[in-house]
Amino acid sequence: MLVAERICKSFPTRAGDLTVLRDVTLRTDTGQAAVIVGPSGSGKSTLLNILGTLEPPTAGHYTLDDQHPFKFSPHELARFRNQQLGFVFQDHHLLPQCSVLENVLVPTLAGHGPQAAAHDCEKRARELLQRVGLAERIDHRPAELSGGERQRVSLARALINQPRLVLADEPTGNLDQHTAERVGGLLAELPREHGVILIVVTHSIALADRFETRYELSDGQLVPRTSAAPASGA
Repeated sequence: MLVAERICKSFPTRAGDLTVLRDVTLRTDTGQAAVIVGPSGSGKSTLLNILGTLEPPTAGHYTLDDQHPFKFSPHELARFRNQQLGFVFQDHHLLPQCSVLENVLVPTLAGHGPQAAAHDCEKRARELLQRVGLAERIDHRPAELSGGERQRVSLARALINQPRLVLADEPTGNLDQHTAERVGGLLAELPREHGVILIVVTHSIALADRFETRYELSDGQLVPRTSAAPASGA
């Protein structure tokens, strides 16, 4: 279970502290998803960075399955991030020199603690690529793929270590409507099919409408919504 309670985040500026998040509370259980919409500059990516342990909150309490990641040593935190979290970015961040299969396998190479046998990792990578419809593109390089195909590779990569939490930051932001619909459908299936917690940040109302649990982040505060609300900005 993901529990974020009264999360605050401020950044120092010459004019004083700039508060981006104010008492944000979010609870999501295994097999569930939540989508967060909001205008540019509202703190969506900052919140995702905190949930992804990429930066600590200024105040508040965050646990994942009763683990307190911000109490870990740097080595423990790196291992936690590698084994428990999966990331899906708008810009994919695939390694251009590596094949599709090699890109999916990258998170298994971190070397934090016991790892599954290389054969088992490759088998799982191939199964994930089959699920996202890329079995025939397994030896291709990212430059040989469409934007939608690259995003599907990033989905498989996010799942390779069987994480507890998957975080998606504008996952359909660079895709055409048809491709965005396909990727959105894959995302919507993740919690049920893979038993993960999924948190999605997006400007896309079409993507937000795929999820039952929706929030709007505005003026640093997270507000539940019964339907997706239009969000300004790009």
